[in-house]
Amino acid sequence: MSQTTFDHLDHATLERWLDGDQPLTLVDIRDPLSFSRGHIPGSRHVDNATVGDLVDQAPSDQPMVVVCYHGHSSQQAAEWLVGQGFTRVYSLDGGFVDWQARHPHRVER
Repeated sequence: MSQTTFDHLDHATLERWLDGDQPLTLVDIRDPLSFSRGHIPGSRHVDNATVGDLVDQAPSDQPMVVVCYHGHSSQQAAEWLVGQGFTRVYSLDGGFVDWQARHPHRVER
């Protein structure tokens, strides 16, 4: 039986964490062009070439929120990150598309 090892995070909780200066690592796994056109402030773009740096540098006990387009691919990435030793990993439900629709003022370009 498979067990989920990451948690889902809704946009309202992420907004509260950002407003409360919650220390966290925001990881955006969308393609570089999409990231450059808009992303959640404070997020870092990660792809296959840079994921090793993320694993080496990010605090393993700090919340890590993975963002993709719609909240599907981020679940697989979050699962993988848990396997790398990160203990508090979240997949943003609805992804960046939902975040941008709900919080257009909180998109950095």
